[in-house]
Amino acid sequence: MKYQTKLKTDELTPNENICFPIGTILAIRNKYEKLYLSGVFEKYKKKGRDINSLIQALLSYKLTENLSISRASEWINRGQVLDTFNLEKFEEKTLFRVLEIIGKNREEIIADIQDRLFQTYEFEHTDINLDWTSLVLYGDKSKLGKYGYSRDHRPDKKQITVGISELSCPINVPIGITVNKGNLHDSKHFVDSYDQIKDKLKPGSLITFDKGAHSKNNIGLILADKMKYLTSKKLNKSDDKRIKEFDKSKAELVDDKKGVYGIKFIKPSSIDYFYFSENLQKDQLKSRARKALQKLKEAKEIQKSIDNKKQLPKKFRINNVLIDISYSYQTKLEELSEEEAMKLLEKIIITGREGFFCIKSSENLTLVQALQTYRKKDSIEKIFNSMKNEIEIKPVRVWSEDSIYGALIIGFLAQLFISLIRYEIKELKNTSTKFIKNSLMSLTVTVNFRLNKPINYIYANFDPINRLILVQNVGIT
Repeated sequence: MKYQTKLKTDELTPNENICFPIGTILAIRNKYEKLYLSGVFEKYKKKGRDINSLIQALLSYKLTENLSISRASEWINRGQVLDTFNLEKFEEKTLFRVLEIIGKNREEIIADIQDRLFQTYEFEHTDINLDWTSLVLYGDKSKLGKYGYSRDHRPDKKQITVGISELSCPINVPIGITVNKGNLHDSKHFVDSYDQIKDKLKPGSLITFDKGAHSKNNIGLILADKMKYLTSKKLNKSDDKRIKEFDKSKAELVDDKKGVYGIKFIKPSSIDYFYFSENLQKDQLKSRARKALQKLKEAKEIQKSIDNKKQLPKKFRINNVLIDISYSYQTKLEELSEEEAMKLLEKIIITGREGFFCIKSSENLTLVQALQTYRKKDSIEKIFNSMKNEIEIKPVRVWSEDSIYGALIIGFLAQLFISLIRYEIKELKNTSTKFIKNSLMSLTVTVNFRLNKPINYIYANFDPINRLILVQNVGIT
């Protein structure tokens, strides 16, 4: 007897069944309904395509292909996707109009989202992490685009700055987003970010931020609202005196693994937590050494050009047709050996502050508590990484100022939903956005059209992650 061991693909019968990704759509719908976000947006658009359906579709696209608004329009304008969101076909400009509406009403929208968050979830505290980053901006029509310090390592491009506020560990849920000009310093941007969330915080909440936003004015704002703060601060001359007198044998061992020692300095209105890290010192000295070698290499290039009476290498010249300059260079390499040159460079580049850092707070904590609290602020860096590289809010490719705000709020909402999934499902607490996103994308539904019978929906490609998310929150079985 012969048995069939292979599928007879040449005998497949065509049918009307369709199959498409459904996991992301269901997860978005669940969070959207749980927070009752339809009540946030419906007042801004009464006619035409339903704004909430369009926003949910945009969010679903954001967590799937996410290439551009033009591609989003193509992705949504497919029969099965339109049916899922109860939409009719629409033009690409409809999505841009949605972004414009969101951006124009951003302050009220963010406030309403915050209201629904705190009404829906009983968060165990309202301690906050604040941080800021930059995003490359393509297009010249927005006044937000400015040249500034680039966290994206593109100083040649105009950028915008973005601030995120996050409920700190163990919650780690973003609750605010602010957008400003690309050349705005963190200490100035702080005011907008703090003002956006301060009314949602309980008295005595701890605000944690880095030294870029540290200023007397910002600390004054926090204390005036009866809040607490913890920040790092730039080392100054008074710290140089501490460094000179620092003795590891008299300091407290804070972290044996990284060789961190600390001393508390109590002031009338604040406390300085002064640390020395052996690991940090090694890393910084290596970095300084690389910098010194680079300077020596550059000096050698210039000296070679001088010796050979050749034009200076282009990278050392000002490249501007409107500037007429005659160069006269003299290096110290003629009078110094290479070893002497390196010692001179190291003397200038190495400051003696390597390995030292200072945390400042209004709270009287232990050295261990202060350091651990500040280190936990790194969770907001993970949110930035997630938004930039997984949800992909960068680069910003929209035209008007309002549409920039709108596009970033859509990205913020996508990140909020992912963070809420991690908050609700403890097993996913440490699961990256990438794995959650890929797992949701892999879940598909087949729409099975049967003659004279109701349509049958068949879900496939369950895995441990999407099963946790969708069975628990959506009720798929």
